[in-house]
Amino acid sequence: QVQLVESGGGLAQAGGSLRLSCAASGRAFSTYVMGWFRQAPGKEREFVAAISWSGSSTKFADSVKGRFTISRDRAKNTVYLQMNSLKREDTAVYYCAADLRFPGPSVWDPGYWGQGTQVTVSS
Repeated sequence: QVQLVESGGGLAQAGGSLRLSCAASGRAFSTYVMGWFRQAPGKEREFVAAISWSGSSTKFADSVKGRFTISRDRAKNTVYLQMNSLKREDTAVYYCAADLRFPGPSVWDPGYWGQGTQVTVSS
């Protein structure tokens, strides 16, 4: 079992930055692929980014490539999502997720989810 708790959400201006954190507890965190999803009002939840257990592989949605980075600190059992050059369309609830499998070309459906943290970007 893996428990995930997000933090770091809030209000930012367009063009600004925020860093989200996801603290994980439970056994074998270091072996899990970690990632982030988001869900904007009236829209379906969408994949944002993922990082392999070693940190050597990452994957990003096209909409955030070049603006967001993902990293993990295995000693702290924490994964981070650094969001730069924020846009209004980045406004959403952001969810941390974990799974043993790295996302492939098809839909990634992680087995573990956090409760989410709100990110609001104003113009």
